[in-house]
Amino acid sequence: MKQFLHVFALVSILIGFSSPLKAQSNGFEEIKSMELMDLIFQQLETNYVDEIKPGEMSKTAIDAMLKQLDPYTVYYHESNMEDYRMMTTGQYGGIGALIRKMGDYTFIAEPYEGKPAQTSGAMAGDKILSIDGKDMKGKPSDEVSDALRGPKGSTIQLKVDRAGQEKTISITRDEIKLADVPYFGMLNNGTTGYIKLNSFTQTASSEVIAAYGKLKQQGMTSLVLDLRGNGGGLLIEAVKIVNVFVKKGQTVVTTKGRIPEENRTYATSADPLDLTIPLVVLVDGGSASASEIVSGSLQDLDRAVIIGENSYGKGLVQRTFDLKYGSKIKLTISKYYTPSGRCVQRLEYYDKELGDKPKAIADSLLKSFTTANGRKVIDGRGIEPDIVVEKGDYSRLLLMLVSNNVIFNYATDYKRSHETIGPAKTFQLSTEDYAAFKAYALKQEFTYSTASEEQLERMKKTAEDEGYFEDIKSDYEQLLSKVTPSKERDLDKFKEEINDILSSEIVSRYYYQNGRAEQAFQFDKDVQKAVEVLSDTKKLNTILGK
Repeated sequence: MKQFLHVFALVSILIGFSSPLKAQSNGFEEIKSMELMDLIFQQLETNYVDEIKPGEMSKTAIDAMLKQLDPYTVYYHESNMEDYRMMTTGQYGGIGALIRKMGDYTFIAEPYEGKPAQTSGAMAGDKILSIDGKDMKGKPSDEVSDALRGPKGSTIQLKVDRAGQEKTISITRDEIKLADVPYFGMLNNGTTGYIKLNSFTQTASSEVIAAYGKLKQQGMTSLVLDLRGNGGGLLIEAVKIVNVFVKKGQTVVTTKGRIPEENRTYATSADPLDLTIPLVVLVDGGSASASEIVSGSLQDLDRAVIIGENSYGKGLVQRTFDLKYGSKIKLTISKYYTPSGRCVQRLEYYDKELGDKPKAIADSLLKSFTTANGRKVIDGRGIEPDIVVEKGDYSRLLLMLVSNNVIFNYATDYKRSHETIGPAKTFQLSTEDYAAFKAYALKQEFTYSTASEEQLERMKKTAEDEGYFEDIKSDYEQLLSKVTPSKERDLDKFKEEINDILSSEIVSRYYYQNGRAEQAFQFDKDVQKAVEVLSDTKKLNTILGK
């Protein structure tokens, strides 16, 4: 019973920490719910066939309870503090490498340049056999990840299989800080700077400012800020980054919550670095939260042209509260609003029935707002770009080449047979190299279907049901032969997109994350459109309503 009191107290804290502010009508339901949980636990503890595990059960119960709210309200058990630290600081103790599961084993997918894995000799494609003598065969990738992490200064023995040969690599863990700005540099036109911002941890604004300063020294006269795939982070860091480009005292974002203390206004507090540099911000469906504060406020203030795809649409703000026993809870406390007054939140979590999936806010409820120069923007749909860049979907063949690790494995083999390659910015596979890849891919065992083939199969079933199939059978079979997958044909048909992704994977073997970024500029349609817009002052000003 004492064990349950711990569980009961923790759940009570989670549900009732704001109880002085809640309506009295909720009180009875809360007491009733807690009493029922108490009674159920007593029955389990007394009568269940096996001995129960209170700690695991309490975490399961808490996680299930929070799941009914929104995906951003999260309980961090004392055993998950490393996850919390990673979220807020981008830091963890480990070897500094991405890993991926392939079959029974986990592989090194990409070491971070200059981090312990890379400096100790670990390479992409290494199959992890054991860690400190513990066999890793069949272990889930999160268990392998946990084994690779540990205190700074501690050493692990990593046994790997590399091209059929076993090697043992001694790696001393370090404090790994994932850079908020993993890459910055000048684009090929020589005047446009580029800053890739991956996250908003405590160092985001300082890294952006440092990158900006170095680019200015290199002659930058316009800038592309890339927020694609950036899921957000600390709100205050977003405000500081906007402050680089807008005047002091400018409102960037306001928050509104259920309790008055969460109704706040966040304004720029420092002198800007540059009020006039032409600016483009890139966003996509993975740009969320703090990324949407930056892109949304710069759009509302007509300070930047937004290019790419609609952003994710997360208009919610979280705060972390300390609980007992070394645990924490991160919960949604308010919604945020950009300078025009819009909230970008796309999904409605609070009006859904228990267990239902959240739905997008209805079109009829969307509202229009205006930017500083009078341009129309709407709420409830994330950040809609000023220029949408259509990219189309990748072929089914490419998706299968990636998911079946054909491209990954070929890049690994390529590195073993090619000591060096040309500069990342210009690297592309030659015709001969692609022919070699094609021959390799044709030997691999995987199957796939095309969307056209699946549509035809459904049409055939309908025609059979209606009695028309015999009339169209010959036409059907002729058409089917043209859309049925052929690896030989499709490797030629989709050569360009396959070559781009394969070249990027190969470049990462030699030049790591920076090289991958530089090589991508050759086929990155968003970046190409940004350079085009920034080179045309009249077009830029027209878009911004000047």
